[in-house]
Amino acid sequence: MTDKDAFIAQLQDENRQLREMIRRLQEELARLKKNSGNSSKPPSSDIVKPQKCADKRRKKRKRGAQPGHRKNTRISFAPEQVDKVIEYEFRATDAEALEPLDDWYVVQQVTLPEKCYTVVEHRARKYRDPRTGRIHIAPMPDEIRTGGLLGADITAAIAFMKGACHMSYSTIQQFFKEVIRLELSRGVLCKATQKVSQALSGPYQQLLDYLPHASHLGIDETGHKDAGRLHWTWCFQTPLYSLFHIDASRGSKVLIRILGEDFAGIIGCDYWGAYRKYARLFNVWVQYCMAHLIRDIRFLTDSGVKPLARWGQTLLAWLKKLFDTLHRRARYREPTFTRKMLTIKQGFLKRMRRPPDHALAKKLARRFKGRAAENYFRFLAEPAIEPTNNSTEREIRHTVIDRRITQGTRGQAGIQWCQRIWTTIATCKKQQQNVFRFIHQCLIAHWTDSPCP
Repeated sequence: MTDKDAFIAQLQDENRQLREMIRRLQEELARLKKNSGNSSKPPSSDIVKPQKCADKRRKKRKRGAQPGHRKNTRISFAPEQVDKVIEYEFRATDAEALEPLDDWYVVQQVTLPEKCYTVVEHRARKYRDPRTGRIHIAPMPDEIRTGGLLGADITAAIAFMKGACHMSYSTIQQFFKEVIRLELSRGVLCKATQKVSQALSGPYQQLLDYLPHASHLGIDETGHKDAGRLHWTWCFQTPLYSLFHIDASRGSKVLIRILGEDFAGIIGCDYWGAYRKYARLFNVWVQYCMAHLIRDIRFLTDSGVKPLARWGQTLLAWLKKLFDTLHRRARYREPTFTRKMLTIKQGFLKRMRRPPDHALAKKLARRFKGRAAENYFRFLAEPAIEPTNNSTEREIRHTVIDRRITQGTRGQAGIQWCQRIWTTIATCKKQQQNVFRFIHQCLIAHWTDSPCP
């Protein structure tokens, strides 16, 4: 009987070890299945993407214009915009039996001039003082003397190509040589961007001073390489402006340094630890991104653990109800909408706070313990706050493209250039301003010591 009990105990111990091994293997399998759809990993990390199933019932649409669609044509240039008119008529012998009409078949064609730039030589006469022999030079406009070889318009164009068009110095150099027919060295191009960087320092500092007083901010960060070392590009955005800041740290000290300890607004962000620490230390309200939460829950549904999957599917169903109601807000009266959203919130929290007996589920449920749950539902009481951080992630897209093309920066001057030009491009876009014109105006203001636009 003793041997039998010992054998049963041995089998139970082996069974327990096998169950633990299966659990660890399921978690490892779920970790390996992480992709951009069920986690915060970028789409570029998906090495193998599943093929989309083609719907055979749907007929494939042909390329180009579709039947029944209205044709869109470009509006012709106004007469005052036309620089030159060339008329074509029949020869007298070909038009003997024809009556000429006061009507023309018109083709407006845009062409480049033979020479795409103008060279202006500015001369300041020298004068000699006969008593002292000292040479005096007549005054020259500040923008001419400071600008040097390149005028404000070409300098702004170089900065626009470098910052807004993601062009390398070699590409800009080739463009000027083959299209403009003007040979410029890479050193001249680099100096032009640095002149623009100095001109944009004033507007950049103004926005940096505004940040601590914003009522709500969307914040996100992405990687950046400076001289091969990992840095971070922080994005702070409001409906009126966006500001980029490159820092060697991804921690909360960046938020303390930029926003201060008395920030009274609301931060929209993901669940990264720096935001949680900053909010905890200084009692700052946050709105954690619902899209990131959905990815975390989808990861649980793909884990292969049945209790986790069922729990995750239930949570996703509640979130689907929430966003369906949110997108149909205009259909409801305000009291009805508030009541529906409150019911969905309570149903979601009730299920979230009853997780299955699994470490991953309990870890996720701890985010919604007590009043911490309001950090995911603050958008219900604050209509100006978005439930996701998608708008800030879209702002970062331009910097990511620039990072892939330029491979980062190589010093403080490059970091300052990237911060200022990215901020200028994003803010001008939000305020519907012409980026090139704004850069040009900033250059003139900087060279003439005038107020920035």
